Amino acid sequence: MGSAVTWFATTRSTNDCALEGAAAGVPHGAVYVAETQSAGRGRQGRVWQSPAGAGLYCSLVLDVPAPAVPFVTLMAGVAAADAVHASTGLTVQLKWPNDIWADGRKLGGILAEVARTERAASRIVVGLGMNLLPAALPPDVAALATTLEGELGRAVERSVLLAEFLVALSRRFAHLTTHGRAGILEGWRTLAAPLMGRRVEWDAEGVVREGTARGLADDGALIVQAPAGEVHLRAGEVRWR
Repeated sequence: MGSAVTWFATTRSTNDCALEGAAAGVPHGAVYVAETQSAGRGRQGRVWQSPAGAGLYCSLVLDVPAPAVPFVTLMAGVAAADAVHASTGLTVQLKWPNDIWADGRKLGGILAEVARTERAASRIVVGLGMNLLPAALPPDVAALATTLEGELGRAVERSVLLAEFLVALSRRFAHLTTHGRAGILEGWRTLAAPLMGRRVEWDAEGVVREGTARGLADDGALIVQAPAGEVHLRAGEVRWR
């Protein structure tokens, strides 16, 4: 990871830059980092606020063997948690499928997108957005989100966090592609354990369903205990209560 690094003072989205780079043939592990994003985004097209210097906004291009593709988002989440702990000592939690939490509030998120190329291996762009300073939080989300500085009571060096993320992602990616998904699933389950037992909602065939989060299946699905029985959620929006 970090075989090539491109830095922007400002750009629309580091994921957009990485998708363009992936299509143009940049090497596996290429990294795109921005001081600020004018059109940062998360899952479901949500806006990701990206004030200058207030967060870590980065994306990587990965060449992923087909069996590992369904586990890329989970892998990146575990790597992000590894990086936060290594650089700050803070232990965070993971919320299915792509959120990083601390103290019951959102700290960061992962966005994985498939790049359109002619390569045999899947080229996946993995984006990480991490709130570092309170300026990263607009007033309407401040009660639902948190920052590393807010959690720690001190400043955090972005370059150290980025370096630790690249180290952790390299290690986790190598393990996933060499030894399979078991290590990623184990790491994710440990980090997500504090959130299990919470109520969740999701939409199915135009109806809002409810249940209790119970764990992670071996295929990466969220296991939910619903009134009608156990449900495995593999895609879509899940609302945690």
